Amino acid sequence: MKRVVDVVLAVTVLLVAAPLGFVIALLIKATSPGPVLYWSDRVGRGNELFRMPKFRTMRVDTPVVATHLLTDPARHLTPVGGFLRRTSLDEIPQIWSILTGRMSFVGPRPALFNQDDLIALRTATGVHELTPGLTGWAQVRGRDDLPIPRKVELDIEYLRRRSIRFDLVILWQTAATVRRGDGVAH
Repeated sequence: MKRVVDVVLAVTVLLVAAPLGFVIALLIKATSPGPVLYWSDRVGRGNELFRMPKFRTMRVDTPVVATHLLTDPARHLTPVGGFLRRTSLDEIPQIWSILTGRMSFVGPRPALFNQDDLIALRTATGVHELTPGLTGWAQVRGRDDLPIPRKVELDIEYLRRRSIRFDLVILWQTAATVRRGDGVAH
């Protein structure tokens, strides 16, 4: 049932967001050199690697690490990157990953391929068997502001409580979190 909901919702969002995505692509191209999309190597279900698209918010010479590990993340942002991150509009291309089944709308956020500490904790607790999500319980409870052990605690709670109803609660709370711009690393 979750997969059906994901596909129907993804097609709907894609149809509604396509014009906005086109405008965002034009803005990225007009304000910084490099590709419109950034394909990030991420860890999916069962610790399988996959490529996840996002609208590019960082300069092309930015090191491939979690944003919070950059010395001065703001200096790596493109002219429209901060806005795209604050509004989470950089996430729109991930609809592709949902359509292909690599991601779901709700689940633990997919780890970067080099976040060994996060991957190890998720594997030890069984969270790695969940399909990663565009948003998740940890996202609405602190997002980038949370330390990794706390993120995994929330991922474990999601694993125990997961249901369509809980997913709908998380989606609703995500909308409020994004509106406020809570917990976004710039």
